[in-house]
Amino acid sequence: MATAACALLTAPLAARDEDKPITDDTVTARDVAVTPIEDLNLEKDEIPPLLLAAQADPYSLAGLNKCSKIIIAVEELDAILGPDFDIATEDERKMTVGSVAKSVVGALIPFRGVIREISGANKHEREFQDAIMAGVMRRAYLKGIGLKQGCRYPARPADDTVRARLKKEAELAKQREEAAAEAKDSKGKN
Repeated sequence: MATAACALLTAPLAARDEDKPITDDTVTARDVAVTPIEDLNLEKDEIPPLLLAAQADPYSLAGLNKCSKIIIAVEELDAILGPDFDIATEDERKMTVGSVAKSVVGALIPFRGVIREISGANKHEREFQDAIMAGVMRRAYLKGIGLKQGCRYPARPADDTVRARLKKEAELAKQREEAAAEAKDSKGKN
């Protein structure tokens, strides 16, 4: 573990994968290894500006006078926060093996709580969680406004029809990925 931490200290500290929502709790081997570095507050994720704006005024409707603008605002939040509760699958709500491994590594660090408090890692984590909560509240508020105005999804909560359509789209995308992987394997074998 110490070797992995030293290797990470000498390598440039990369922020989280920008393509993943900040609420994506998929834990990689790198995440497990970087836990001590995060505890020392040497690596931290920056709070996205959209969430900082949500914190400043979560109930603002400035510039959101049309359904199309509410849809864009909700989609921007979805890109940062990940799927909303109305469409998240059970798998997206479960504890993963990686998150357990990260917790175990954290538990092995003596005086971890004290170290995190002194380094400012706890403060940053609280600020980050507050920003996420503000973003979640803003998205819910915007969906309520969209529902009241008769907007279509995603500017309103998903109903059974929307969930069925999204499930079918996800299944089709998975089938396409599997077919592409099979085609790639076939070419590799020839």
